[in-house]
Amino acid sequence: MHSQLLRGGAAAAVAARRVRIIMGSVLGRDGWMWRTHEVKLLCTSAGDTVNIGEITYVLKTPQNPEFVPLKYLSDSLPQTVIQHLRWIMQKDLLGQDVFLIGPPGPLRRSIAMQYIELTKREVEYVALSRDTTENDLKQRREIQSGTAFYIDQCAVRAATQGRVLVLEGLEKAERNVLPVLNNLLENREMQLEDGRFLMSAERYDKLLQEHTKGELDSWKIVRVSEDFRVIALGLPVPKYKGNPLDPPLRSRFQARDIYYLPFKDQLEMLYAAGPNVSAERVSQLLSLAMTLCSQESSSLGLPDFPVDNLISALHVLNIFPMLSSQQLIQRLYPYKSILGKDGHTAVEGVLSRFELLDSCHRSAPGTVLSVSMAKELKGHADVTVRVADEDITFQVPAGSKELCSLNSSPTFINTPSHSQLLAEMMQSHTVKDMCLIGPKGCGKSVIARRFAEMLGYSIESIMLYQDMTARDLLQQRYTLPNGDTAWRPSPLVTAAIEGKLLILDGIHRVNLGTLSVLSRLLHERELDLYDGTRLLRCDRYQTLKEQLQLTDQQLKERSIFPIHPSFRVLALAEPPTVGVRSGSSNSRGQQWLGPELLSMFLYHTVAPLAKAEEMFLIEGLTPNVPKEAAEQLLHLTHSLRRTNDPTMQSLASSLSTRQLLRICRRLSQYPEERIFHAVNKACLSRFLPSLARASLEKSLTSCSIQDTVDPAEHNRDYSCVVHDGVLKIGKVSAPVHNPNQRIKVPDVLFYDNPQHMMVMEDMLKDFLLGEHLLLVGNQGVGKNKIVDRFLHLLNRPREYLQLHRDTTVQSLTLQPSVQDGVIVYEDSPLVKAVKLGHVLVIDEADKAPTNVTCILKTLVESGEMVLADGRRIISDPHEANGRPNIIVMHPDFRMLILANRPGFPFLGNDFFGALGDIFSCHAVDNPKPQAELAMLKQYGPDVPEATLQKLVAAFGELRSMADQGTISYPYSTREVVNIVKHLQKFPNEGLANVVRNVFDFDSYNKDMREVLIESLHKHGIPIGAKPTSVKLAKELPLPEVRMTGYWTINQDGNARRKLLCPTETHSIDIKGPAFLRVQRYPCNKKESRALSFTEEKAHWQIPMNEVNIVCDVISTNGTERNMLYVAMCNPVCLYSMKEGGETIHCMELYDVFPKTISGVWQPFVTIAPLGSPLDGQVVLHEEQSNTVLHLDLATGAVRRLMLSPDCDQAPARASNWWSNNEQQVGHRMCREFAHKNWLLFYKENGNQLEVLDVLEGRVHSIFLPINLKSVFLVAEDRWLLVEATTNKKFLLTKPMHMAAEDTGVCQLHSISEDTVSSGHGSSSAEISIPHMVSSEQLPNENLSVALDQKIVSPNRVLADNSSLAQVIVGFPDLMSPNEVYSFRRPVELSSMKSSQGGSQSFFRSGSQSGAVKRKNCVSLLSANQVVRAIPSTKVPLNDIYPKDVTPPITSAYLEVTDLTSKKLKYIPVPRSKTVSPYTNWLSKVSECDVLVAAFGSGSVVTVDMGGYIRLWETGLDTLQRSLMEWRNMIGAEDGRPIQITIQRDSDLDVSTPKHGKIDPHNAPHVGGNQWAGGTGGRDTAGLGGKGGPYRLDSGHKVYQVSQAEKDAVPEEVRRAAREMSEKAFKQRLKEINMSEYDASTYERFSNAVRRQVQSLRIILDNLQAKGKERQWIKNQAMGELDDAKIIDGLTGEKAIYKRRGELDPELGSPQQKPKRLRVLADVSGSMYRFNGVDGRLERSMEAVCMVMEALESYEDKFKYDIVGHSGDGYDIELVTADTVPKNNKQRLKVLKTMHAHAQFCMSGDYTLEATQASIKEITQEEADEHFVIVLSDANLERYGIRPERFAQVLTSDPQVNAFAIFIGSLGDQAERLQRTLPAGRSFVAMDTKQIPQILQQIFTSTVLSSA
Repeated sequence: MHSQLLRGGAAAAVAARRVRIIMGSVLGRDGWMWRTHEVKLLCTSAGDTVNIGEITYVLKTPQNPEFVPLKYLSDSLPQTVIQHLRWIMQKDLLGQDVFLIGPPGPLRRSIAMQYIELTKREVEYVALSRDTTENDLKQRREIQSGTAFYIDQCAVRAATQGRVLVLEGLEKAERNVLPVLNNLLENREMQLEDGRFLMSAERYDKLLQEHTKGELDSWKIVRVSEDFRVIALGLPVPKYKGNPLDPPLRSRFQARDIYYLPFKDQLEMLYAAGPNVSAERVSQLLSLAMTLCSQESSSLGLPDFPVDNLISALHVLNIFPMLSSQQLIQRLYPYKSILGKDGHTAVEGVLSRFELLDSCHRSAPGTVLSVSMAKELKGHADVTVRVADEDITFQVPAGSKELCSLNSSPTFINTPSHSQLLAEMMQSHTVKDMCLIGPKGCGKSVIARRFAEMLGYSIESIMLYQDMTARDLLQQRYTLPNGDTAWRPSPLVTAAIEGKLLILDGIHRVNLGTLSVLSRLLHERELDLYDGTRLLRCDRYQTLKEQLQLTDQQLKERSIFPIHPSFRVLALAEPPTVGVRSGSSNSRGQQWLGPELLSMFLYHTVAPLAKAEEMFLIEGLTPNVPKEAAEQLLHLTHSLRRTNDPTMQSLASSLSTRQLLRICRRLSQYPEERIFHAVNKACLSRFLPSLARASLEKSLTSCSIQDTVDPAEHNRDYSCVVHDGVLKIGKVSAPVHNPNQRIKVPDVLFYDNPQHMMVMEDMLKDFLLGEHLLLVGNQGVGKNKIVDRFLHLLNRPREYLQLHRDTTVQSLTLQPSVQDGVIVYEDSPLVKAVKLGHVLVIDEADKAPTNVTCILKTLVESGEMVLADGRRIISDPHEANGRPNIIVMHPDFRMLILANRPGFPFLGNDFFGALGDIFSCHAVDNPKPQAELAMLKQYGPDVPEATLQKLVAAFGELRSMADQGTISYPYSTREVVNIVKHLQKFPNEGLANVVRNVFDFDSYNKDMREVLIESLHKHGIPIGAKPTSVKLAKELPLPEVRMTGYWTINQDGNARRKLLCPTETHSIDIKGPAFLRVQRYPCNKKESRALSFTEEKAHWQIPMNEVNIVCDVISTNGTERNMLYVAMCNPVCLYSMKEGGETIHCMELYDVFPKTISGVWQPFVTIAPLGSPLDGQVVLHEEQSNTVLHLDLATGAVRRLMLSPDCDQAPARASNWWSNNEQQVGHRMCREFAHKNWLLFYKENGNQLEVLDVLEGRVHSIFLPINLKSVFLVAEDRWLLVEATTNKKFLLTKPMHMAAEDTGVCQLHSISEDTVSSGHGSSSAEISIPHMVSSEQLPNENLSVALDQKIVSPNRVLADNSSLAQVIVGFPDLMSPNEVYSFRRPVELSSMKSSQGGSQSFFRSGSQSGAVKRKNCVSLLSANQVVRAIPSTKVPLNDIYPKDVTPPITSAYLEVTDLTSKKLKYIPVPRSKTVSPYTNWLSKVSECDVLVAAFGSGSVVTVDMGGYIRLWETGLDTLQRSLMEWRNMIGAEDGRPIQITIQRDSDLDVSTPKHGKIDPHNAPHVGGNQWAGGTGGRDTAGLGGKGGPYRLDSGHKVYQVSQAEKDAVPEEVRRAAREMSEKAFKQRLKEINMSEYDASTYERFSNAVRRQVQSLRIILDNLQAKGKERQWIKNQAMGELDDAKIIDGLTGEKAIYKRRGELDPELGSPQQKPKRLRVLADVSGSMYRFNGVDGRLERSMEAVCMVMEALESYEDKFKYDIVGHSGDGYDIELVTADTVPKNNKQRLKVLKTMHAHAQFCMSGDYTLEATQASIKEITQEEADEHFVIVLSDANLERYGIRPERFAQVLTSDPQVNAFAIFIGSLGDQAERLQRTLPAGRSFVAMDTKQIPQILQQIFTSTVLSSA
């Protein structure tokens, strides 16, 4: 790239040739032969003359010799300069005005001044800036002794006195200012404000021949001197920034190009400046300078080299010949700071070309060894610096204070890099002013202060801000006590006169046009001020004094002052942002360092410290800091600083040295503080965009900084107590202040909550360390409350300032007002707080422009600030003694600043970004759910807790949505508190109505409304429900209860009937544990009663596979919350969740139950949850293999329990238990007493029971004389057994605690069942098998109600085939015959046909042979109910639904038999959304599609085969309670009209009550005391009146339309609206020629991302609006009064107003370019192949659709294209940047192309190449920013691509923000991938639904952050 620069051999030749050509064109054909001219001064009798060559100029004696420039001419002028002077003289003799145009630098000005000095003319110099107005050129008003009069300004003075007017910087002035001079330039005429008229000399002299001078004076005509000339100095625009010349103005000047001096002349000057420097080196330096000024270099975008500064550089080289040239060039031309990568290469190419790359083998200056006051020269110091083992002593200017010692002071620690920097600064200080460039918080101010101390300088610091004017820099107007106007010099001027070190802080902020007024001060040490005062360089002042023989006093009267020789300027600036084109809208990131500024200073870069140095610094300044903590902190900071990722860089800027010191000060004071917390606080991580936050988290993890929260922390008591004048918050205590002004101490209603207390404890720590605090948070999170409460506790008075967009620097400090013609300044709260030591609370700090708030920086940092009225705040009381106008900062003064978080939707200014590191930052967030709940309880003590919990949960979810960017408004605590206050005051208003107070703002935004309603419904806030919509199942009457028989337990001594069962005991063998991964999934639980009230309470989906088969569900009644367990088989896995919990835990057990190769057996498992002390652990039993596993879900441990030594053998003949051909024998587990930690196992048709005691780890085997069919544990010591073949029942009794010695005492009793008719003894023919027997008894009152008789007895509830429920009274404890009461079914269950018709028919095949595994029958004893799930075919649908209603399609019905109300209900269970393809298998699990388990006391839980869980409330009491709560939430809208009643005293006494007249027409009457039956009257009978005898309603029937009817829109209106939209839709389709089928296809993709598109567009619109925000335009003739111009207003000026308008883009700032975005979509074959599994291709199509829709009509902001990559290649064009799809049809075409390509392309993967190519390609185009987003399902490992390689590609070009979205593949591969890829740059979408969300996240956090 830099070859262009070096094309023509020696670049010097190029430059010289160019000069010659220019000269040739100016001087004519033979000009290039370098005619030599000389300058001669001749004295003749006619007067002195000056000859330049053949041109002669006659000198005149100046009237005011002090206006003649001095000491500009040197003895030997270069030829080129003489040529220029000769040309100017020609023009001068012709009477023409000249314009010297040329590159920046002092050359043009010095030539003009040399000419004026040569011709002994007086000069009027004015530096134009963007603030110059015509008053500054023509006339300005001043007030003296009450009278306003005009004072002539430079142009008028020059014209009348015959001076030369030098106008510098024409390109800086605003366009409409200079035309004022047009007529003066052309005709030498001008009308003045005071009525005088300037007239050219010839015309005036003609008039004088006809009239007397007196007459002309009376006509106010003034003669313009014939010697008046104008010399304008300007830069060529457009090459440089600025306003182009106005054509009429341009035509009045003669131009001359003043290019840099030719090589030869320059060389001679440089040789003279550096006699000790080798000639070769000088010419190399000059060649470099000339090359970098050539046309070619500027076409590369390199700024001009400041050639004029070479002389200063050679002075330095002359003293230090050993300095490396490269370092010297860095000071003149800091290319590393101002140029990007290409620029570097170009410059370094030139450096090596001229052999100047020598920094490696020349050493840099080391350290300053000593500084001492010079003996002979006053105001100088001798400095000794060690360079390369040589000590060199030289003299530098110094201040008047004591020099400080060179050792480290308590505030400054010397580090090697800083001492080297100070040594370099000493060198530059010998010759020129300097500028320090470094990022914020790296120590620039400290180094500047240290530098000043070393040389004994007093410091004058000026904080520059963006809209600072030239007046603010130099002089401000003020009024004297008598009302006269006067000018007050600014600190800059006093510093120049007194010889201080002037620190200009922030020259990167201020406008270049304003700074340019300083260029003459910096180059020549001269300055002309507004009131005519002139400051001269010291030697010029001395010469003037000698020439004119005047005293200092006399010169002072003529307003001429010397600039002190020691005066120096030190500027501080942040580095220009490289690579960001200056068109980008963040004005701070401008490339401020242009050619003009380069020539003003020598530059030194303050690099961030090296790690070791920073450590040394931290240990020096905070000696007690824990070393390990400090090292971790530095490790993190430096790892962030090293990257070239802009996100990381911005994080690193929040961890500047200043911020690190602050963290370490805290750590040394509070060593228990966590670094994790400190870093997050410093970066305000809570409010970072999600990508940046991810990067930070990843960096913290990689630096092993973990969030280790001590569990005691959570339970710590955060309370605040004030005791004996000491306040204690948490663990921190502070003395309570005792103020004078109690009235200003805030007092606020505040409910303590732990989270706010933690924030306040944190604040107190910082407050005690003397920090100023910044609180950042969303709206309504309690920032003001916290601050007020904090100050209230500390008893500190506060001053309050609220900022807004119109806040100016003046209004922050002082409010000017006029009293009796004198300007009086009112102190602002800020000044009052500083004086009195109050705490200043600044609210809404982000609303004011950052350029205003940045003046707080000097106040916070150095405790200094200059106010508009000339007073000055300082912090050191020693400095104040005896100085006037000083305010000493009170030691108690503090600032607390409140701001909203940066970014959308607040769109304030980024206060944190600009000033965050000078404050201690605290993020204030909404309280956590518990804290918020506790707080709301205090606001609404009477509001039901359930309501508060719903609110907290709903708002919590809305906030997390706002954080993810799904919704834009961050709902805050303030809103919830307002809802709760309302509910507390008006408890009858329903919650559903009150929440609308908050959400009605969003009622017109359809998408937003849907999101809100969905979220509120999910948490059970029934917004939009009607009180009438109660849809409970229909109740049918139960059949009569009848006593149907007896059970007799045979207990006589007959040994045949009483069988003893031998037992034996052995301990179990445990294998394991193996540890399996317990996965967590979010539980998206939704409340079901959102729009209507049904039995269903809540529902959610288990994240299961579609092939999984649900085989068991059970719940436990835990101590705190119920746990729910669901088991699946195929493959086996276990899910568990807490009631109301947020997560579902899943343990996959397919490794434990592998599928055998032929798929022979399929496991079927049952769960038994254990009880205390084994809470949370379960036993799983697999029926076929009789495998017993013990699982601990907390740790993931799996142990296998071997019940008998032989149980490990495989079953002899494997078979499928679900195949139809034979009935499989299985093992069963009885788990009724699992909560007591024992379980019973038996084998069908076996004769042995095994009792497992889990706690003891033993098995007791009981051997039986019968073969078993089933076992029911009816009590802990009594079990009901059913014999296999005969179905005969036996009762086994055993001792409660089976111990080894009691073996053989299990007794088996047979039970005989008798019907009522046959009496005892005779056996009945048919014996039923129970489906369910309860293991506990019904409570007595329930038993009595059920049997309609008062009864107290043991009992059990049983359900079987023929009865809905049976109660066996007396069983199992009483041995007497037990009565059996039955609620008989009309038809037995088994005789009903199953699976005919109904919903199941389409996936249930084959008749059902054999029994199902699960009976689905549970008893709810406390609710007196039996609930079972039955298929719809066994439900009497005709009784439930009316004839004309089609029954809904269901999975099953819950049959609820309520024994209390004697009612039977059938509750439909909705059909499952998905169903496993293994239908034959499913039909064996249960006869309907759901499994049921009891859940708590009055509820059951069902799981359908699609894994959908529903909670049902069946108990009557609980249902009624819930219905009441639900109705209360909706509120009592009873539909009655509301009446407005006004109570009024009518002041008429009640005369005797009477009935009143009766109106024959019965018309309604109101008031009047006459008619009967009126309303609002006084004495007559009627309604609502006063004093009538009785109420009388005259029967006017009130026809009342129900509220719902009134609210409803008539159907025909709705129909018309529908038709209209359909018609428009079809019309639109016709226009774009799209079929309805296509339209619906497109809708499918479009609807899926509608919300994301909507929210992105909202953000884009807002950003566009923010970009168009209007600014103040000053110097207007109308608008609002500009405070800064009050005095000008007093004097009568017109342009003293400001108004808002759209600012034109700044001069020369390049055009804003759109951002460039490329989406790389994966359209490879695998996308199509796996689309069926997880829909990845469709999701990618949705993502592409979202990009196209969201960016539609923002083409000026975003230029995007979409490229596909697949096995066919990596650049398949889908959308090109120039032809983006405009309508749905074109967009659909893109989507179809993607789909088709994926279907037919070759296999292979080009993700890597595509990314690489795109990143390369996209940077070819000019754009504001570049983005590449890669969508890929790349299985990188399969294609042998290393993730590190991919990471490298993603971050290969710092100019391109590249992001990768991977579609998650197998196992944890995706997560591993993400760990290796850079944080915040890569996303893994395990669920393809996340792709559009991730894309939106990328958009909001980066693309839009700087939009």
